[in-house]
Amino acid sequence: MLESILGTTMTGSSVAICTAASLLLGCLIALVYKLTNKDCTSHFLVALLLLPALVQCVIMMVNGNLGAGVAVAGAFSLVRFRSAQGSAQEICIIFLAMAVGLTNGMGYVAFATAFTALMMAVFFIACKVLFSQRVQEKHLKILIAEDVDYMTAFEDLFKQYTAHHRLVRTKTTNMGSLYQLTYRVRIKDPAKEKEMLDAIRCRNGNLTVSLIAAVPEKETL
Repeated sequence: MLESILGTTMTGSSVAICTAASLLLGCLIALVYKLTNKDCTSHFLVALLLLPALVQCVIMMVNGNLGAGVAVAGAFSLVRFRSAQGSAQEICIIFLAMAVGLTNGMGYVAFATAFTALMMAVFFIACKVLFSQRVQEKHLKILIAEDVDYMTAFEDLFKQYTAHHRLVRTKTTNMGSLYQLTYRVRIKDPAKEKEMLDAIRCRNGNLTVSLIAAVPEKETL
């Protein structure tokens, strides 16, 4: 497992084995990430699938060439400034995909396979069992008149229907005659969503109330 399949010179068979292993392990990483994250995009999954093979190819080309290695390191550093900031989980999974490609690029296919299987098992257990979020948070948007004290108007309703609530945005609308409140809430009983919305409508004069799934908040490293 700790021996490289690459000799002093690369052969077609060794390159093919490393590339096939990178693609298969990239597919495994993308599959596990998809099973643990419902909000992931197809573009991100494709990137996870191809990233190990791309890194492996680069490592093979610069193997033993110091000048090329420095140039590639500079090129990789530019990617960080051309990319949108991701969550801690996304950065971690991308780093894993790059580590797999680096290991395969050096010929340690067996070690890369065993390490990826172990990390994906730990990742899946952590996301689904240890730190799973059983109740999905939602965004609750409420329109109220400008003379309503929004700090206390709905507190009793939130205590009755939600396990957690937090005001994340307040803005004026309709030429300043209305306020739009945006809360991040975690409802105790999903079956009582309509009952909660009806109770809020009685408080805000039957103005617009909306409840939508909340996008997970970004947690950066």
